[in-house]
Amino acid sequence: MPLFPTTIAGSLPKPAWLAEPNKLWAPWRLAGAELEDAKRDATLLALKLQEDCGIDVVTDGEQSRQHFVHGFLEFVDGIDFARKVEIGIRADRYKAMVPTVTSALRLKGRVHGREAQLARAHTTRKLKFTLPGPMTIVDTIADTHYGDRVMMAMAFADLLNAEARALAADGVDVVQFDEPAFNVYMREVPDWGIAALHRAIEGLTCASAVHICYGYGIKANIDWKATLGGEWRQYEAIFPALAKSRIDQVSVECRNSHVPMSLLKLLDGKDVQVGVIDVATDEVETPEQVAAVIAEAAKYVAKDKIIAGTNCGMAPMRSDIALAKLAALGKGAELARKKFG
Repeated sequence: MPLFPTTIAGSLPKPAWLAEPNKLWAPWRLAGAELEDAKRDATLLALKLQEDCGIDVVTDGEQSRQHFVHGFLEFVDGIDFARKVEIGIRADRYKAMVPTVTSALRLKGRVHGREAQLARAHTTRKLKFTLPGPMTIVDTIADTHYGDRVMMAMAFADLLNAEARALAADGVDVVQFDEPAFNVYMREVPDWGIAALHRAIEGLTCASAVHICYGYGIKANIDWKATLGGEWRQYEAIFPALAKSRIDQVSVECRNSHVPMSLLKLLDGKDVQVGVIDVATDEVETPEQVAAVIAEAAKYVAKDKIIAGTNCGMAPMRSDIALAKLAALGKGAELARKKFG
């Protein structure tokens, strides 16, 4: 791997022939065997676009999932999707219609085996696969069975562990757990959030990562960020606990973020996926801007511990803008290697 290897948080926009563009929870435009074929084609396209842009650790672009959480939940018994209720998620930042846990949780079988095996067979690059984290799952679902968020999180962690181990057996190099809830429930992260992650990575033979961010570039998140002031220090409360954890990598939003870059020092010893691409704006970064974020991060993180990535997933973004940002990521990391390597 080169210095400052590149990756993406996980998702890419879906082609317009697969799903309605430029939105989350985008409805599929096909059904049955045609839909499965289209998901396969979109996954192969996502891999090719990343390779063309010089991305070192590629993903499947989450092309087979409507949503990063519910794409997992669809394969879990004990959840009633016909019994949807509206709840406030991320501490009531916004409302969502979510399914309900009605009985003990159990995997129906493999969740992402088909797309992981497809991706592994069609790229020689390092492969990362994303799963929702336990805390974020329990914040995105209703419950009439467990009656206890921690108990339910641990139950989901066991299911995630089974799928993560299977992904490693498929040849995946990094399994990343997406935990945007970590910057909302700061007290719970050291209390039980990291313990749930440890349960999810138990016995994992590949690298593990956790992605934390301030959310997709959607209006509810942008409006929320505007209330946080000029300096975002939420991570100060959880980075020391993450530094002591058994997680290998931590993915953090940095580009156009108000998180003080000096807080990255609190992750000493971890590989840090530094978000150098802002997914909350259509403005495309220049390679020089990408390299500048890497240079700033290098003041607090050892150079060989820096992985250049995106602030969050790009699922709701216009495809042409996402592609331009991918190209900027690859070129910016290459420029940083020449200037600071």
